[in-house]
Amino acid sequence: MKRRNARRNRNNKSSNIKRERALISGLIIAALLLGLIIRLIYVMIYKGKDYKEMAKSQWKAQVNVEARRGDIKDRNGTILATSIDVYRVDLDLDAIDIHLQTEEITKEELARQLAEASGLSYDEVMKKLNPEDKDNRTSTLITGIEKDVADKIRDLEIYGVVISISPKRYYPNNNFLAHVLGSVNSDNVGLNGVELQYDSELTGTDGYKIAEVDGSFSELPYQTVQYSSPIDGKDINLTIDENIQLIAEKIAEKGLEEHKATGVGIIVTNPNNGEILAMVNKPDFNPNTPYEDYEKFKGETESEKLESMFRNNAISDSFEPGSTFKNITIAAALEEGLVTENDTFYCGGYLQFGSTKIKCWNLTGHGTQTLAEILQNSCNVGFMELGAKLGNAKMKEYIDKFGFGRLTGIDLPGETEGIVKSVSDMSEMDLATIAFGQTNTASNIQIIQAFNAIANGGKLIQPHIVREITHDEINGTKVIDEEFKASIKENVISEETANTVRLFLERTINQGPTIGAFMGKERRVGGKTGTAQKPDLINGGYSPDKYIASIVALYPVEKPEITIFIKVEDPSTGIYYGGQVATPLAKELLSELFIYMDSQVYKERYKEKEKVVVPEVRGKSIKEAEAILKENNLKIEIESNASKVINMVPYPGALVEAGSLISVNVEDTKKDSNKIIMPNLEGKTLDEAIEILNKIGIKEYKINGEGIVSSQSVIAGKLIDKKTTVKLDLKS
Repeated sequence: MKRRNARRNRNNKSSNIKRERALISGLIIAALLLGLIIRLIYVMIYKGKDYKEMAKSQWKAQVNVEARRGDIKDRNGTILATSIDVYRVDLDLDAIDIHLQTEEITKEELARQLAEASGLSYDEVMKKLNPEDKDNRTSTLITGIEKDVADKIRDLEIYGVVISISPKRYYPNNNFLAHVLGSVNSDNVGLNGVELQYDSELTGTDGYKIAEVDGSFSELPYQTVQYSSPIDGKDINLTIDENIQLIAEKIAEKGLEEHKATGVGIIVTNPNNGEILAMVNKPDFNPNTPYEDYEKFKGETESEKLESMFRNNAISDSFEPGSTFKNITIAAALEEGLVTENDTFYCGGYLQFGSTKIKCWNLTGHGTQTLAEILQNSCNVGFMELGAKLGNAKMKEYIDKFGFGRLTGIDLPGETEGIVKSVSDMSEMDLATIAFGQTNTASNIQIIQAFNAIANGGKLIQPHIVREITHDEINGTKVIDEEFKASIKENVISEETANTVRLFLERTINQGPTIGAFMGKERRVGGKTGTAQKPDLINGGYSPDKYIASIVALYPVEKPEITIFIKVEDPSTGIYYGGQVATPLAKELLSELFIYMDSQVYKERYKEKEKVVVPEVRGKSIKEAEAILKENNLKIEIESNASKVINMVPYPGALVEAGSLISVNVEDTKKDSNKIIMPNLEGKTLDEAIEILNKIGIKEYKINGEGIVSSQSVIAGKLIDKKTTVKLDLKS
């Protein structure tokens, strides 16, 4: 009985323990479930947004959409530099090892496939597949290939071969205008020339797209989540005329070879507005493959050779100009009234300065000469006398007036100021040599700028290489974003002095008063040659056998339309005078220019095109819009059947050429109907400015002062709201 009760007690105790354990286990499980529920609530409600963004970052990727670099064009729209899509092929060597195992092929077989598709040799491909650095598991197979080659490689379906688009700068005419255009680096950033000077305008702004990707970060089709369009770079329209440049390049190449020279430079300009129509340096390089050309240039190291190759000698190098500077000395003396056309000068072959004789090139002397004849004969003695009449201060004043010793402001990088002696540093002998073109130095561009002041009647005009910056709208209409405004310094010399010097230059190039000896009576050309000795940098003084032959010329004498400058450095065939070397080149250059200038093509191209500010027509009926645009010499294109104009391309305020197309009610456009482009009102009269503001729908404006608009509160070209208040400052 007792034993039975004891057994029962033990069983009850055991049962209680089990129940307690079950209860504890249940409580633990309940606590865990409760904790899990609380955690789920925390994750889903409180942290859900954060985790959602984390997840998005894993299954979405942002892809850069590169903006297209703008084109560089000549004055007539011919493309001189553009961007093209080429392809590159990279190798993921670890992935390729997997491919070899999966496909059960050898590396040699793979190399043969890639060689056949890419055009590379088998050995080249094997080197790419077996790089010397074994830790480097990626390799570039080939770059800069066309789409058809990339497609052949893609069709091989090799795991680990990565093909991507790589935009490349392309210069269709190779060496043509190389030093002006410049080049870009592998990231499409300008290195020199226009590519560097206008890099920010050419570059544009990249866009992006956010797309869904798979586990290997490959973009899933049809899954773009967000897209921001790139803003392409703007186009740079040069003053260069492709036809004139082509002629100048041919003549420069001929001068280089014919005279076995180390370099030839040619500049052709319009003296009335500072536009450079051609600029040549020979030897040059191909900007498509610049690193294949540098070995032929001067330099101790690769870096020095590259610098020499890229250097635009027309603006970056200065030299003692020689007799082409005599034009400045004679103009200064005439302007100051120190000489007249009837004055005479005696040349006995030299002038004595203490113990030093400074000789004329004609050692026996020119005898008695008139003012016109000392220029015609390029008489150093005559010009030393002019220098003495002017004196240090006046000579320096005219050197400054004609722009020597300071930057011309040409819109190209790397310009030199040259070297000019101050009044206090100028000795009597310095004054004498400066007067005929020695001692001081100048660049090609400074010489042609100064010469242009004689050609145009006394204005020193900033030379420039760019006419305007533009972009094409979605309807193809060219919008002018910015026009180059050259700075002008008036009255460097009088029109009367300029006319006199031009007549002297005509006598000089014809070697006497008989007109037509140089290029015929109907071709009234004026010009002056120069023969400059080069300094001997080792022994001092001047080199006995190193010269620079040059010439400046203008046409026609009565009202010049073009000026030219030619420089031949180190001619080495036995002749070196400007008249022997540069004059025949100038004659050939001008002969070909005359044929072009006489053509109907030239006359059409150089007609000044009317520019029009696009008027506001949004909110008008189609009929009203048509009438307004027609009145402004613009064409209309209607893209939908709406009765009123809802939107328009380009925006009101945009500057376009007369006859341009204005598209209205364009479907799928993002044009804001309240936005306009602020036009450039500087230089306008008050009435003209107000008329333009009213035309584009700006009603709020404030006027300060009287006369001509000198500045505006909103910069030209800016996209603004129509309700913006514009402030104009006027000066009389």
